[in-house]
Amino acid sequence: MKNFIEELKWRGMLQDVIPGTEEMLLQGTTSGYIGFDPTADSLGVGNLVQVMTLMHFQRCGHKPVALVGGATGMVGDPSGKSQERNLLDEETLQRNLNGQRKQLEKFLDFNCGENSAEIVNNYDWFKDFSFLDFIRDIGKHITVNYMLKKDSVQNRLDSGMSFTEFSYQLVQGYDFYYLYHHKNCKLQMGGSDQWGNIVTGTELIRRKGQGSAFALTTPLIKKADGTKFGKTESGNIWLDRNKTSPYKFYQFWLNADDKDVRSYLRIFSLKSREEIEALEKEQETATDPRMLQRILAEELTERVHSKADLEKSIELSKILFGKSTKDDLLQLEEHELLDVFDGVPVYHVDKSIIEQGINILDLLAVSTQIQASKGEARRNIQGNALHLNMEKISADTLTITSNDLLNGKFILVRKGKKDYFLVVAE
Repeated sequence: MKNFIEELKWRGMLQDVIPGTEEMLLQGTTSGYIGFDPTADSLGVGNLVQVMTLMHFQRCGHKPVALVGGATGMVGDPSGKSQERNLLDEETLQRNLNGQRKQLEKFLDFNCGENSAEIVNNYDWFKDFSFLDFIRDIGKHITVNYMLKKDSVQNRLDSGMSFTEFSYQLVQGYDFYYLYHHKNCKLQMGGSDQWGNIVTGTELIRRKGQGSAFALTTPLIKKADGTKFGKTESGNIWLDRNKTSPYKFYQFWLNADDKDVRSYLRIFSLKSREEIEALEKEQETATDPRMLQRILAEELTERVHSKADLEKSIELSKILFGKSTKDDLLQLEEHELLDVFDGVPVYHVDKSIIEQGINILDLLAVSTQIQASKGEARRNIQGNALHLNMEKISADTLTITSNDLLNGKFILVRKGKKDYFLVVAE
């Protein structure tokens, strides 16, 4: 059995740990759980740290339990929040839970014997638990003074906090107590912002159940520029292909900052320590400056999506470097074309002027202002600096017609090697 704590340490995935946790885990297969917030019908790459924690836990010979918070999602975790969020109705929660469950099943092994993964929903044990029974049987074991000391409470005392949110740590604490007694879960894991909620569970187990439970947390990841990991200008990076396409998912990892990629590789890759250290050494003399990003992007895209999605993402990526032809562009579906050129300047023109036929200079300098003037456009054409749908514009007398439209709607203009412009004819 591999040492799980050592595995987390060398990967940079250990923040806080209750003394004795490592020794307990080395005694044999142990059940441990992590809770997932069901506020969306998909997990994001921010959740991937905890998913990887469960994967490493299972690969070290232990039994991972993923708790989807059907009950706690109705309350709302105040940790890291400046104000109370809107509570979700039961129908929305169920849809979110179903989406997350499908994704978790892609990462964890549910058919491997003693340490098979399991998914539980805390709504199952809270739905018939009356309020009076809860405050009598559970609430009396944790003092208000104890709860007030938690950062999640202290940070909100000035702005205000409802009783609903105040009670969250007690509700989560009972989750640990329930799983300790019904699933033999001796360990709860989570992000470092969950430490207060997690140790409330260990305290409840100690006071009410006279038992010993353990806990550990992983550090919160921030990008080198200080922005939140998993966020881009266009929003969250999701594991659901309908929210974030496989191509954009691949590009997220491929574009990781050089200052971040080594830590990302250790956290998100399933490669061994020896393999990763060898890759880090190889990177020092590699001709490909983004070798580590590419390796990580390939591994994660295939795991989260599929081998076919990875191959398609690599193929689409080549287009941005001019390594494609008009025929390649014609093979792209509209959503793929928009994915590849997401973020480039977009110009809209009336489709009728394309159908009637328009001179290339008028298109570039009058209808779209891709070029500042016809003179500039003419000079760039003569200097072979302008491409239309990946083909060099051969003459300033060229007439653009509907035959030049990709998907009957788009024209791609490239200036030089890297500057792209998308004309949309509608």
